[in-house]
Amino acid sequence: MAKDANKSSKKEKKKFMKDFKSELKKVTWLTPKELVKNTMAVITIVLIVAVIVFILDLAFKSINDYGIDKLKDFVSSESYNNEEETNTTTENAEEVNTEDSAEDNTEDNTEEVLNTVDENAQDIPTEDNSEEQPAE
Repeated sequence: MAKDANKSSKKEKKKFMKDFKSELKKVTWLTPKELVKNTMAVITIVLIVAVIVFILDLAFKSINDYGIDKLKDFVSSESYNNEEETNTTTENAEEVNTEDSAEDNTEDNTEEVLNTVDENAQDIPTEDNSEEQPAE
């Protein structure tokens, strides 16, 4: 059996090589002139694409840098504005607190005045009170 397997594998190898050679004869090969022409076309196209990619890369990089610079300026101005707003808000809060304390003082003073008026009003004799008092 081993001898039969060796014989069949040798036959298969010979047949493969024979088919391989016949297929290579069918291939149409380029002439040296066509080969140079096609190679130059490929190299030219590759260089053109490389230049386009390089230009696009520079353009996007400059746009990105410009955008990042603008974004940094915007963020820094926003933080400056936020600091101003915080300071303004703090000042406004202090003014409101001052106004609130002034209003509280005014309310306290108003209550004191009303209490004093009530006390004084009780001390003033009215007509009804003068009639009720016996004459001496």
